[in-house]
Amino acid sequence: MLWHKLNDISQLQDIINLSKEQSLNGLTVLIFKHSTRCSISSMALNRLESRWTDNEKIPSYYLDLLNHRDISNEIANVFSVEHASPQVLLIKNGVCVYNASHTDISAADILEAANS
Repeated sequence: MLWHKLNDISQLQDIINLSKEQSLNGLTVLIFKHSTRCSISSMALNRLESRWTDNEKIPSYYLDLLNHRDISNEIANVFSVEHASPQVLLIKNGVCVYNASHTDISAADILEAANS
């Protein structure tokens, strides 16, 4: 996976705008919220990366939750999704259309949701 680091709160507006552009082609944007000290989060990230078959059609953003809790809180507010870690969100046309956390994070489920 090609990760774009999410490390500035202003990037959320960029993600919203990009998701609107992507939606014209039926595509989404992915956000992965990762706690670098959590073994479950590391497991979820490794499983996601090893099973990802998208070939980079879905721009993917990686948030280091421990260093950017403010951005995580804003994600929860902007997309009306309760905070969890680890957590993935799919953003389409400016709204969260799918989210999963912990052991429910699955590349196959994310890609299915992205294509529906």
